[in-house]
Amino acid sequence: MQSSEESIVVKRSHSDGSRVSYIKPPISRERTEGELSILKKEFSTDDHTISINELVEKYETDLARGLTRHHAAVLLMKNGPNCLIPPPSKPQWRILAGFLFHGFAGLLWIGAILSFIGYGIAFYDNPNPPKDQLYLATFGFCHESANLAIMDTFKNLIPKMATVIRDGRIIEIPTEELVLGDLVEIKGGDIVPADIRITLCRGVKVDNSPITGESEMQPRSTECTDRDPLETQNLVFYGTHVAEGVGTGIVIACGDDTLMGRIAGLTSSIEPLEMPIKKELRQFNTIISIVAIVTGITGMLVTMTACLTLTAKTMANNNCLVKNLEGIETLGSTNVICSDKTGTLTQNKMTVSHFFYDGFTIDVLGNSEAIQRTVAFKRLCRVAMLCNNAEFKPTQEKIPIHKRELIGDAMDVAILRAMETYIGHTKNYRFERPKIMEIPFNSTNKYQVSIHEILGEKINLIAMKGAPEKIIERCSTYIFEDATIMLTPDKRKELNQVLLNLGYMGERVLGFADFVLPPDTYPLGYPFNTESQNFPLTKLRFLGFISMVDPPRLGVLDAVEKCRSAGIRVIMITGDHPITAVSIAKKVGIISQYNETVYDVALRKDTSASLLTDDDRRQCTAAVITGTELREMPQVELENVLMTYAEIVFARTSPQQKLNIVEALQALGLIVAVTGDGINDSPALRKADIGISMGIMGSDVSKEAADMILLDDNFSSIVTGIEAGRIVFDNLKKSIAYVLTSNVPEIVPFIFFILLGLPRTLSIMSILLIDVGTDLWPAISLAYESAEADIMSRMPRDASIDKLITPKLIAFTYLQIGIIQTCAAYSAYFTTMALNGFFYDKLIGIREEWDSEAVNDLTDSYGESWTYKERMYLQRKGYASYFFAIVITQIADAVIVKTRRLSVFQHGMTNWVLNFGIIFEISLAVFVIYCPFVNYAFEFEPISWYSILPSFPFALLIIFYDEIRRYIIRHYPDGWIAREIDY
Repeated sequence: MQSSEESIVVKRSHSDGSRVSYIKPPISRERTEGELSILKKEFSTDDHTISINELVEKYETDLARGLTRHHAAVLLMKNGPNCLIPPPSKPQWRILAGFLFHGFAGLLWIGAILSFIGYGIAFYDNPNPPKDQLYLATFGFCHESANLAIMDTFKNLIPKMATVIRDGRIIEIPTEELVLGDLVEIKGGDIVPADIRITLCRGVKVDNSPITGESEMQPRSTECTDRDPLETQNLVFYGTHVAEGVGTGIVIACGDDTLMGRIAGLTSSIEPLEMPIKKELRQFNTIISIVAIVTGITGMLVTMTACLTLTAKTMANNNCLVKNLEGIETLGSTNVICSDKTGTLTQNKMTVSHFFYDGFTIDVLGNSEAIQRTVAFKRLCRVAMLCNNAEFKPTQEKIPIHKRELIGDAMDVAILRAMETYIGHTKNYRFERPKIMEIPFNSTNKYQVSIHEILGEKINLIAMKGAPEKIIERCSTYIFEDATIMLTPDKRKELNQVLLNLGYMGERVLGFADFVLPPDTYPLGYPFNTESQNFPLTKLRFLGFISMVDPPRLGVLDAVEKCRSAGIRVIMITGDHPITAVSIAKKVGIISQYNETVYDVALRKDTSASLLTDDDRRQCTAAVITGTELREMPQVELENVLMTYAEIVFARTSPQQKLNIVEALQALGLIVAVTGDGINDSPALRKADIGISMGIMGSDVSKEAADMILLDDNFSSIVTGIEAGRIVFDNLKKSIAYVLTSNVPEIVPFIFFILLGLPRTLSIMSILLIDVGTDLWPAISLAYESAEADIMSRMPRDASIDKLITPKLIAFTYLQIGIIQTCAAYSAYFTTMALNGFFYDKLIGIREEWDSEAVNDLTDSYGESWTYKERMYLQRKGYASYFFAIVITQIADAVIVKTRRLSVFQHGMTNWVLNFGIIFEISLAVFVIYCPFVNYAFEFEPISWYSILPSFPFALLIIFYDEIRRYIIRHYPDGWIAREIDY
């Protein structure tokens, strides 16, 4: 609560003249560690298990009259309004300032300021460092600001008004004025205004996808059907949608105490882990700070920005919208992907997959030719079309059937689409067989009945569909080809086995039956009555089964296989039934065909999974863990399961359980990516190292909580992102290797200047020209480097070992390539000086005389005297030759860092941005050395071609040396030499 703020009492008048008062809720509330740990626990209540009378007594309400206005006002003043209170947030100016002046940026600003002071505004009137830092700060600021909007997206789910019964009168009030014990009315099209226990129900179905992630409509009733509040049918939850029906219920939780409020509080209060690449850059900052090479940071920041931005653009073209640039590399480092099922791995569209009739099960998914159009099939399709409330939207006749939009329940929609495909003209067919009576499906009967006039035959037909076991028990005969046969016990057993097999395939199965009413007893126009039920619902004729499945998306199987090849585990976490989850997991490759779960073992042993012994369960090579099992599982045991089984499916999970799974994986040191589209996924998306939301079906809350959005909702797009992330890390490492290498020949001249007394061989202006001139384009162009051929066959990098900056990288750049570059530069320098009379032995120890303006008779190796002015002219030639040698060897360096393992001859020179960068590098070097006035500004003088000739063998040596190094890494990857030289 806002302890520092004075409580404000809000007074409001209603249209009926009544007034209410309540304390204005705080703008924000910071949750303690204790409160956060409570939010992480499973949602639990006993309000759905106690009797209605006990519930009425607990909340001091009345089933007929509701609360009194006075009592409601007292409760509102005591408990506060029914609304969500967000955690405190930083002012946006502080967020922006944080990104502009954090540790990595601070050194950059200092470097820029020192550059202004030390070298004059003329050369730095538009310095790159601050501009690039503004780019990065803007990206970070936008991402952090978006996080502040998470609670706003939750608030968008809340209805403005609610219908309540108070003092026996039905009134409409603002939702925030609801209190515990209020008697609330709900109807189709409403958003549930609080957590409510159903007391009166007429055909209510709700869409619980905001909290479960599963889009199938759930029937509600007044009966407690499960001790788990998320599974029982007598509760409806805040923010979910009422699809159809009408009902009344008692409010049992408001605002932050609702299930939705807990999810919102958890999502907005979770602090996401620092991304691995952030740690890498912080380490990079520390290392560079120690050696104080500010210009190196300048080039690297530009390179990093370019690399991440270019990759983000490429990923957007491949349906991956990146909200947080640093998340790109994190995805490439991922060890585990925790994927939702519905809509990510599957199409989120129920599709008819099997027909059972005439004793055969026919797979029609992508194989409609298999259908035998017998009399039994036609009778089955007749009931499937008639006992169906789905409808095609009008004016779609010219659109392909699979793309047409329908209105209705998901299963009805799937069946009607199939009927239009296999039979056709369903609208005319139904018109000629009008419905005259219907008993809607309900959770008690578990069937739907409709009666139709068959005008052509002048008869009435009963059509029934529903839960297969309920349909079978109401039938006494079955159809085989064109004959009606008695349904014997053996035949019933056979049907139950078919049903079991379809069930183990994870499919939704409906049974179908019909009954032709005798025309003498039930003539056309007969007054059928659902109340008195003056028609038979037993001794029907069984027609068959139709099963449906939400089929896997195209390409997901291949994507999962690519993940496996890349050393990435894919774990399914879903709110769906475990059998359905396992079936999809097998179809998409999350569970390999040769691995067995408890359901496979049970099917093999012809028993139930719940009856398996411990010895049977030990035969399982893949794990299926339900939410009920997770609830009783200590964290240590969960971590043990995650380490023991490579292939795991979690089913019937809650938002808190999904979060616990992510935290357990992170506790094992794994980098975790989480996909999700529902509000229920948002805590896990927020906690994950990288959260991935769906762009089409994803809720606004999940999109705000995520770091990346899949614009096509397709799991396959994640593989593209993983490859892009790996390319980012590779290319950043290549850029660092390229930039750091030239630091050695830049630093050594100053060491030799002091220790050996050599004249200066490189000027400060030359160093700046290399770092922000000749090196800049090639360094940035490495961001455009394509993936190496083996990039998706490598294991994910170990973030604790394989860092951007490693001792091996330092050894490679400073002690190997850097030393060769230094030798090349000094060879060119000494050649230039020797051609002008100063051999290297003569140069050692003459620093003070060389730099003294008073000495105008310094003799060279031939005894010739040199004035101070002549020496400075020669020194500028030395600068030019040393500088040009660095440029030549940096070109060789750019060629070798293109690949980390493959030969450059295998990888090729296809990066034309780099190729043009090399041309630019040479052109710039020639320009600053040979262009009059420009060369003087950079302290150069023109040199002869043979002055730099000694640097070319060293450039070739660099390429030759690194080819050997990469050959050893490719062919002897496990040898100690390869381990030591692979940076």
